[in-house]
Amino acid sequence: MRTVKQHFLRLISAAVFFLSPAVLFGAGEDALQGQELALSLDEAVSIGLDRNRDLKVARLDREIAGQKVRESWSNVLPQLEAEFDYTRNLKPAVIYFPDLTGSDPTKLIPLEISLDNAASALLSLRQPLFNLKAFAGIRASSIVKNISKEAYRKAEADIISNIKTAYFNVLIADEQVVILEQSISRWEQALQDSRALFRQGVAADIDTLKAFLSVENIKPDLIQARNRAAVVRTQLKNIIGLDPGSSINLSDSLVYREGEYPEDVSAAYAEALSARPEVRQLELQIEAEAENISAVRAERFPAVTAVGQLQAQTQFDDDADIDDTDWPVTSSVGFQVSMPLFTGFRISSQVKQAKLGRMQSMTRLADLKADIQAELEMKLSDLEESRKRIEVQDRTIQTAKRSYEITLLRFREGIGSQLELADAELQLNKAKTNYLQAVYDYLIARVECDKALGRTSRPEAED
Repeated sequence: MRTVKQHFLRLISAAVFFLSPAVLFGAGEDALQGQELALSLDEAVSIGLDRNRDLKVARLDREIAGQKVRESWSNVLPQLEAEFDYTRNLKPAVIYFPDLTGSDPTKLIPLEISLDNAASALLSLRQPLFNLKAFAGIRASSIVKNISKEAYRKAEADIISNIKTAYFNVLIADEQVVILEQSISRWEQALQDSRALFRQGVAADIDTLKAFLSVENIKPDLIQARNRAAVVRTQLKNIIGLDPGSSINLSDSLVYREGEYPEDVSAAYAEALSARPEVRQLELQIEAEAENISAVRAERFPAVTAVGQLQAQTQFDDDADIDDTDWPVTSSVGFQVSMPLFTGFRISSQVKQAKLGRMQSMTRLADLKADIQAELEMKLSDLEESRKRIEVQDRTIQTAKRSYEITLLRFREGIGSQLELADAELQLNKAKTNYLQAVYDYLIARVECDKALGRTSRPEAED
């Protein structure tokens, strides 16, 4: 009974291990080798956010900014240092005294003042009491940390948009391959019909030749389409951090799904200003520049620091017993006050530079807002234009299919020409391609609109 229970527990532990996300997505690239990975759009985004190398760099930058905040606090916290010195005197130090006991008072007598060994131990403490520049630096570093968080959100939004675009690129490339394969299949069927009609004496030999040439002329396009599909698939695997040799199968399809977007530019503009990380970045940059001005001005005020020392020192000869050495201890406390009186106009110049830097940031913010408004007008216009094209092409593709079916039936009955069939085939391919392109353009326009509105970037609380 105990053996069965132990085996059962081992099986559960193994199942939990192999089903854990760390094993599925973090156990290394070898785990994905040799098997086909089915990916939906959301799964591709999830894997990309975990594996993308650019995003990892942005995540490390954010952590570095957090450590800089801790570093800035060191300017107001106590500084405790310990020091130990040991000196081996190869030749003793001497001082000279006049010979007062001899006949010549101008004669100097050397007197040794050092022993063979000397050592000292020092413990010093410094505590800033008043330093406006240090506190301004803490506030500035905290703002810089928030700027790095917004920079991470922007990098994340870029990665999400790039992954979605790459995913749709693979979908449209695969669909283009399917369209060409269907076209070749139809022409191969038309070639068989032409040969049958030729044997019956209904069609001419030229019809069979034209059908054969139509098949052969499409094959180079199919080769290019398959190569393009392989290239964009590799690009998708690279951007989400998968090994190029791994095999992926996209489970989503290129389907028109209408999204909800603001009806006018003003509503979209208000949404974008409140959500886009670039806007928040520049707003925080302006705050950081204001703290920089305060930090530079604070150099004009005095800095007060409390200091304390505890020191023990000794000297002894080589033949002395170490237990008999004496370590006299001295201690002291006090404070230091430092205040610049004249810096050669350095502080005033730095204040002016900080003010100009803040004005630059304010100008960049105004320019960014204008760019966002113009971008939203274009993206919403592209979204509406592609949506209308989908509606038109949806009707056109049905008409083209019906036209091809009728023309093919007329050709099989011997009352239609090869030229009519070729024209119907061309119109059907064009209608399918245009519809596919319109759906692709709409989905890409949605991705770009989401990014322009700030919907792609997740709030820091969700990160």
